[in-house]
Amino acid sequence: MDKIFINTDGGSRGNPGPAAIGVVFGNEEGEVIHQHKECIGKATNNEAEYQAIIKALELLLKSKWFSENNIAEKEVICRLDSQLVVEQINGNYKIKQDHIKLLIAQVRQMIAQMHLNISFVHVRREENKLADKLVNQALDS
Repeated sequence: MDKIFINTDGGSRGNPGPAAIGVVFGNEEGEVIHQHKECIGKATNNEAEYQAIIKALELLLKSKWFSENNIAEKEVICRLDSQLVVEQINGNYKIKQDHIKLLIAQVRQMIAQMHLNISFVHVRREENKLADKLVNQALDS
């Protein structure tokens, strides 16, 4: 089974404050095959984390990899350094804020429509440096 790895990160300065996202697509050999950074306006850190996942799924849907391959035979592994977000998406932590529930519903709906074999895993910050760097570059620009 072919795998694609997607590292995402989101952050804000002020929480809430100016926010940005970073997305990195990598292949099984560890090569970066695409990266994206973007300012998203005012948001909290958690909102930015979810917006990064949503943007990653949008980019994946538009990608050559998605359109030219049998996606049912592919595995997508989303790696985040936010344990809270990973556990919320995986259904292990309760979500109290209605706006976060809406973001999670959007993520789940996108996954269902794409028929993806997708998992969300927590990684240490050291394993998510490039996505974090992209967030900071976007915020600094």
